[in-house]
Amino acid sequence: MKYMIMMFGSQKDLDGIGTWNADDVKALHEFMTEWNNDLVESGEFVDAQGLSQPAHARRVSLRDGAPVVTDGPYAETQEVLVGYTTVDCVSYDRATEIAARLADIPHPEDSDLGREWYVDIRPCADGFEDLEL
Repeated sequence: MKYMIMMFGSQKDLDGIGTWNADDVKALHEFMTEWNNDLVESGEFVDAQGLSQPAHARRVSLRDGAPVVTDGPYAETQEVLVGYTTVDCVSYDRATEIAARLADIPHPEDSDLGREWYVDIRPCADGFEDLEL
C-alpha cells in the first residue's frame, strides 16, 4: 500500500532555516539524503519533493462558479505543506515508523523547528473505490 508522508512548516520555520549556519544546513541535507536513500535501498521509496516558498503558491477557488486565483502566501494559514515523500510499504504501522525517523531531524538548539515539527501520514487511494465515503 502507498502512503504519503506530508511535511509541514510555517513561513517562520522556512525563514529560520535561512539563518542557520552552514554546518546546520549541511546536517539537515545529509539527514534527509540518508532518510531517502534508506527508503530507496529498502524498495519502499516511490517519490519525494520539496516545495518552494509559500510566496510562490497560488490558490484557485470558485466564486459564483468562476475560478478566482489568489497569490500566496496566505496570512490566515500558519502551516503549509513544505514537502512530501510517498512510500510503498507493508502497513500503516511501517509508514508511521518511517515518518517517526523524522523526529530526529537535525536543527539548531535555538530553532523552533524541534518544538513545532510534525508530519501527517495518509494512505493513497488507488481508485474511487478506495475512498471511504
